[in-house]
Amino acid sequence: MPEPVLQTRPSPIRHLTGVQVVATGSYVPENIVGNQELARMGCDPEWIVQRTGIQQRRHAPPDMATSDLAVKAAERCMESAGVAADEIDLLVVGTFTPDLLCPSTACLVQDRLGLNGPAFDVVAACAGFIYSLITAMQYVASGTSNLALVIGADTNSRIANPEDPKTYPLFGDGAGAVLIKAGEQDQGLLAYTLGSDGAGAELLCRKMGGSRIPQSSEGLAGNLHYLEMEGRPIFKWAVRLIDATVRDVLAAAQLKIPDIDALVLHQANCRIMDAAAESLGIPREKMPVNIDRYGNTSAASIPLVLDEICRNGTIQRGSRVMLCGFGAGLAWGTALMQW
Repeated sequence: MPEPVLQTRPSPIRHLTGVQVVATGSYVPENIVGNQELARMGCDPEWIVQRTGIQQRRHAPPDMATSDLAVKAAERCMESAGVAADEIDLLVVGTFTPDLLCPSTACLVQDRLGLNGPAFDVVAACAGFIYSLITAMQYVASGTSNLALVIGADTNSRIANPEDPKTYPLFGDGAGAVLIKAGEQDQGLLAYTLGSDGAGAELLCRKMGGSRIPQSSEGLAGNLHYLEMEGRPIFKWAVRLIDATVRDVLAAAQLKIPDIDALVLHQANCRIMDAAAESLGIPREKMPVNIDRYGNTSAASIPLVLDEICRNGTIQRGSRVMLCGFGAGLAWGTALMQW
């Protein structure tokens, strides 16, 4: 079967300023799963490192779900900001591994945190945090929300097939959170783009559990409840996408690569990041990485990195941070944020 050629569809560039990130927070489960442990399942530790850059990942224990990860990240974020639950008037959760199909994970998190106001999920897989962040920023910019909590959280170990040595080692579990409110006019998204291309839907999907293929014993026997991925075309598409959208967003902001203080990519694969660094000509030290420690945490990967670089002082007021998330849908979002 010939390999599909995915085109990077052009999408509009927009601006959204006057919004700031107040605080960040993150959480990963304590259980560390190293490559040697996966070797007992038939995975080659050397192959994992060479092809992905992953040394280890975190897996949630059986009694921990996505909402539990999200609550812990949110609590740390709220504590960092010194914010009480009754001050937050909007909750947006990006996840594609919800606790339940219904109600939303956001509603479960809202109850645990004691929040008031609307709460909803955004399902955009590995682009979920970018979609959630921009959605919440639009609420704040319009005056509909005064203080919004945005969470990216996924429990990927529950949907990865442990019998597939090419996909199971890639994924980890975690959550990251940010609080946003109105800011100065030079803060926020200097330029951003969101896009999708459903023509690539089957390249990265979880087929069973929805209305198309309801859960059944036959589906379980065929492993249709696990995530399926065509790695090669996704890799090539992601590299083209990052290069094209980062350049488009920079051009719209009338800036260039050296003007970026950090390029925070979705932590999908170290080879994707290496290829992006080479094509864009950006120093690797400006591209923070945590995939080696946490694996691909889907919607959690970008906020996990943001929390790390905020806490270590890499970014501060006035820093320009390029965010780029991409994944199943196919869906993507690239945004240049001035802190």
